Amino acid sequence: MRVAILDDYQQVSLASADWSAVRSLGEIDVFTEHIGRTEALVRELEPFDVIVAMRERTFFDAQRLSQLPRLRLLVTTGMSNPSIDLAAAALHGVTVCGTGGGGSSTAELTWGLLLALARHIPEEDRGMKMAGRAGGAALGVGGGWQQTVGTGLHGQRLGVVGLGRQGRRVAKIGRAFGMKLAAWSQNLDPDVAKKAHAEAVGKEELFSSCDFVTVHYKLGPRSVGLVGAAELALMKPSAYLVNTSRGPIVDSAALLSALRSGSIAGAGLDVFDVEPLPLSDPLRAAPNVVLTPHLGYVTEEAYQVFYGDAAEDIVAFANGAPVRVLSAS
Repeated sequence: MRVAILDDYQQVSLASADWSAVRSLGEIDVFTEHIGRTEALVRELEPFDVIVAMRERTFFDAQRLSQLPRLRLLVTTGMSNPSIDLAAAALHGVTVCGTGGGGSSTAELTWGLLLALARHIPEEDRGMKMAGRAGGAALGVGGGWQQTVGTGLHGQRLGVVGLGRQGRRVAKIGRAFGMKLAAWSQNLDPDVAKKAHAEAVGKEELFSSCDFVTVHYKLGPRSVGLVGAAELALMKPSAYLVNTSRGPIVDSAALLSALRSGSIAGAGLDVFDVEPLPLSDPLRAAPNVVLTPHLGYVTEEAYQVFYGDAAEDIVAFANGAPVRVLSAS
């Protein structure tokens, strides 16, 4: 058996779990660089019986799966992955298994981005470091000390788009900061909002009334472009948007326009339409934006669960009793 571990950018997969039982079954090869082109991916993966995919970094559609005749087991971290065509996998005799999840790490990063925006942390950090390198002389009186005025959170209105597991965690932390909570989703149960101490409101009201808006929505046909030009136009010029869910949920062109025009105060983004984000993407140079490279699930604890369960999946499959099997139905 040959096992491929994909997209291990930080080179930590083998150290995050005990792979000894898998090694007893065959060889493990780790790919630390993303392979984007189908031809190159198929060429590299053709010899492997098992592939471990990290979240949605690499997609496996019908075309790619049809060109991997040796593949028998595809493991995805997490228990869902829209980048894998489960029906095509079944058609080609490929079993797909998942793993446990990352807990509260995405909600925690949401607050890291929100605080970074509200208190201008990246900008002040850069200013202090630049002053140190320049000896302060090039930056005038104060040497880069206190260049911005932040926004306090207590009493501000937090709008949560999507009140699922992550949304509820974000809302709970918002309460701890003394914020007023509002929530909206296409099928939000008012009782669910009430239990989260959030006011269930309409979409227009949420975007027009909230000082901070965070997105926690599952990506699907109905949610692509859910936050577009119309929603951004409703936001206050002093309001901030944070997206740690999936890139296509927010219309990136409309967001870029809003950032450039100053019609919103800023945005914190952990997810993008294309990942890794191309070096030429205009978001990299946009004003008033804090960017992180899809770090929501990237913690030591989450990786231990992901890779530990992936190793278990492989051994169970080899023993003829696969666990955590995913299907299209």
